[in-house]
Amino acid sequence: MKIKKNAVLFFILLAFTSCSIKNSESENVLEIINKVNNYWQNNNSYETNSFWHNAAYHTGNMEVYKVLKNEKFLSYTINWAKYNEWEGAKSNDKDKWKYSYGESDDYVLFGDFQICFQIYCDLYNIEPQGHKIARAREVMEYQMSTENKDYWWWSDGLYMVMPVMTKLYNITENPLYLEKLYEYWEYANDIMYDEKESLYFRDSKYIYPNHKTPNGLKDFWSRGNGWVFAGFAKVLEDLPHNNIHKETYITYYKNMAKKLAKLQLDEGYWSRSLMDPDYAAGYETSGTAFFTYGFLWGVNNGYLDKNDYKETIDKAWNYLTEIALQENGKVGYIQPIGENASQHKVDAETTADFGVGAFLLAASQMYRYLEKK
Repeated sequence: MKIKKNAVLFFILLAFTSCSIKNSESENVLEIINKVNNYWQNNNSYETNSFWHNAAYHTGNMEVYKVLKNEKFLSYTINWAKYNEWEGAKSNDKDKWKYSYGESDDYVLFGDFQICFQIYCDLYNIEPQGHKIARAREVMEYQMSTENKDYWWWSDGLYMVMPVMTKLYNITENPLYLEKLYEYWEYANDIMYDEKESLYFRDSKYIYPNHKTPNGLKDFWSRGNGWVFAGFAKVLEDLPHNNIHKETYITYYKNMAKKLAKLQLDEGYWSRSLMDPDYAAGYETSGTAFFTYGFLWGVNNGYLDKNDYKETIDKAWNYLTEIALQENGKVGYIQPIGENASQHKVDAETTADFGVGAFLLAASQMYRYLEKK
């Protein structure tokens, strides 16, 4: 009888210890999230425009709110949305709307001015009010009424706008959002995707062999592929189970995951040029954070096998928290705004809104990952 009692006590103690370890790990992630987000919000005003880099931070902040339900964090994004009047680019003259690269108010159809619609949809879902998504619907439904399909001509655009389409579909139930999502993605895929490598060139200027790294290799920009990988995760999260194109998106997402896992460096990060680590060598956080988010989301939602990607995730998280994260809460080693691997010096003090957003996305999924243990 004593042996049985001791065995029972042993298993109770083992279960308690395992639970305590898990809770300790989860609490540590929450502390990191709060540290990073408080540092950013305390040192940066919400009074910024709705262009891509500012909006990308808020995609991370909204994910944090889903985990923490922190009203202070939520208010920061609500105030930003109000400051921008729930709009992207503000021109009302449809005859002048453009979608090549541009930062003025007539670039209404340019995806870098449409990522903000993701956040407005998320805020609408918390408290439905028509004005929050009125401009988003006006812009996207005008765009879908045109015959053009070449709106997403650079890899970043797949993160900026693909999730807008699924979010607005779930609000409006208008099937055209999902039809155009596939049509626009298919166009982008045809011009940027390398079938052999399962990776995306940043845009048509970088397609091999017309463009090569200084070492003569294919040049796949880390952050450019991070945008795509994270974009797939966001789309799959919102896409209806019976959507006819869902298996296609899943296939591309899984193939990217396999390739990216092979390209991770020993210290847990991904080089700025994925297949040429000697080109623009050194730490980089934004691409790494988006990849980490994509892997964690896939495991958490049953699209990726944990046994296949646990080592990848552990190494990436270690890089993000032990190297990229600074003692004061700053996220460093974020390559500044650019479009290829070679641009800019990167060090521990180099931070940026979009990179912090990517870090918060990854951290939010890491918390869920530990809670599922």
